[in-house]
Amino acid sequence: MINIKLNKVNISNESQFVLIAGPCVIESEKHSLFMAEAIKKICEKNNINFIYKSSFDKANRSSINSNRGVDIKEAVSIFKKIKNNLNCSILTDIHNEYQCEFLANEDCVDILQIPAFLCRQTDLLVAAGKTNKIINIKKGQFLSPNEIKNLILKIESTSNKKILITERGTSFGYNNLITDFKGIEIMKKYKYPIIFDATHSCQQPGGLGDRSGGNREFIEGLSKAAAAIGVAGIFIETHQDPDNAPSDGPNMLQLSNLDKLVSKLIKLDQVTKQIEL
Repeated sequence: MINIKLNKVNISNESQFVLIAGPCVIESEKHSLFMAEAIKKICEKNNINFIYKSSFDKANRSSINSNRGVDIKEAVSIFKKIKNNLNCSILTDIHNEYQCEFLANEDCVDILQIPAFLCRQTDLLVAAGKTNKIINIKKGQFLSPNEIKNLILKIESTSNKKILITERGTSFGYNNLITDFKGIEIMKKYKYPIIFDATHSCQQPGGLGDRSGGNREFIEGLSKAAAAIGVAGIFIETHQDPDNAPSDGPNMLQLSNLDKLVSKLIKLDQVTKQIEL
């Protein structure tokens, strides 16, 4: 199995899982710093490695009227403050080649994420690979697990082998997703670290007409199942007030529930991987 090094953290299917967490989209500098600090405290309490996640541009929103986030330059300023103040690694989405090129020269972002809807876009994957940053590919809801090989080869064509693969649910009829845990085992044969996105797996894409719905009550059960099968990381979008969040509120975890859930996931992870307590 391939081990991806991020600073002093090992990301692999055999190591203790890393938590990738944060609000869906950047709302403000103040809110971002609040969320990053709160999640970091939870992770320090539970002795778990943490990567802060937040998108600056939600380019795939259902409606033209939906909030998309902030300008990339403002996002970089916010990410730099988070990194400088809290010393945590950062993951964010990219949607086009310009964003890849812009962030390639910024050391505030450690991991570039390919959105699920864009995972087959060759030019985007190649541009991301050329940054030589760690690339997290979210498997499209429309792909079989074996098709992930084609996405891996696109990144590897740039000589970048710092790749993470994220499972985030598979389309199951209209406005619904299902998680096929066999797919995680299938994708492991390609040796790269597997991340399980527990919150987007609970999403109901376009389920509310002009925006997506979701069922956050399933986050705990699905994330426990992922920890039990063994993954390199668990991805949880969280918010202190998800019902009033500007994006993906219905499938974000209430921040006050994160500590208890992380504690449970660590225990399952330890048993699965036989990590010494």
